[in-house]
Amino acid sequence: MTDDPYAVVTPAPALTVTSTDLVHGAEVPVPFRDPAIGGTDASPQLSWSDFPAETKSFAITCYDPDAPTGIGFMHWAVFNIPVTATELPTGAGAPGSADMPAGAVTLPNDVRLPQYVGPNPPPGSGRHRYVFIVHAVDVARLEIPADLTPTVLGFNLHFHTLARGSLTGWVDSE
Repeated sequence: MTDDPYAVVTPAPALTVTSTDLVHGAEVPVPFRDPAIGGTDASPQLSWSDFPAETKSFAITCYDPDAPTGIGFMHWAVFNIPVTATELPTGAGAPGSADMPAGAVTLPNDVRLPQYVGPNPPPGSGRHRYVFIVHAVDVARLEIPADLTPTVLGFNLHFHTLARGSLTGWVDSE
């Protein structure tokens, strides 16, 4: 079983995703969690490589497939990241961050905030995975209004993804 919710619908070759803040398969450090559980809602540093030469832009999503919703929970969705950007520094997902590349669009997440929101699994709901996914996109711009949802982004990515890679961390509910 893969952590990638897009893999079944849209198989794609792999690209490499790394982070100086997260270790794949390890617990998400406290600073990258919700303030209600001691975090700061800082988005982690992410880097990507090994994407196809035809790539024109990137999109990033952060998804909790274990949320007790039946459909998961989207924590972050950014698209139209220029092809010249191959990393986002720690905190780039904050509202109005100067570290987000020009032209990138952050959609409202599942709490309707256009920013990264950190993990905060409901008490008693077990271990939750947080999947940070980088998508290599075949167009420079996806024409998606900035007030739409990550679901609309996912639909568009179905038709425009050249490659995809992910990094997964986890948090246990208290």
